Amino acid sequence: MKITAIVGTYRKGGITDTAVDEILGSAKEAGAEVSKIYLLDKHIEFCTNCRACTQKQGEARGECPISDDMNGILDEIERSDSIVLASPMNDYTVTALMKIFVERLIPYAYWPWEGHAPVLRNKLKNKRAAVVSASAAPAIFAPFSSNVVYLLKMSAETLGARTIGVLFMGLAAQKPKQELNPRHRKQARLLGKKLAAIRNN
Repeated sequence: MKITAIVGTYRKGGITDTAVDEILGSAKEAGAEVSKIYLLDKHIEFCTNCRACTQKQGEARGECPISDDMNGILDEIERSDSIVLASPMNDYTVTALMKIFVERLIPYAYWPWEGHAPVLRNKLKNKRAAVVSASAAPAIFAPFSSNVVYLLKMSAETLGARTIGVLFMGLAAQKPKQELNPRHRKQARLLGKKLAAIRNN
């Protein structure tokens, strides 16, 4: 069992990052191999919408002509059984780091020029995913006033994963360096155990 986390926060060691560490730590204790990729450390260009990657039919992802770190990230995800997608909420959506990553997932769609809409190549959701986000607003309001959770779950689906858990942490900006509260820590660790317990056929 291999689990890879994609982290789109600007703050290493912040509340979103710490929650991911709890998930991965719990999964590792349960026997999973874990890794974490900070988008902040990677060179990922903007998608130019050339759609070259969407023209060839088939289940394998299309080939993007941009030469940067994205292909390596996607290779790592494809070698994984489960994924964690994490981004704090910025201006009612995911961070710019995560948005660039999301837009570069288009190779997983088949969309010929005569087609009216893209079709996901991988219809079998044989991976599992957890999504993590945090907001300065109360958790009861933030998910309904933003598209963060929706974008992360749709990105997981594009990557061939079914989301089995969401950790959304509200009131996450009350201190310069806010710690996870016991409830969120427990939820994160339960998510890690849940991801580690899944075996794909």
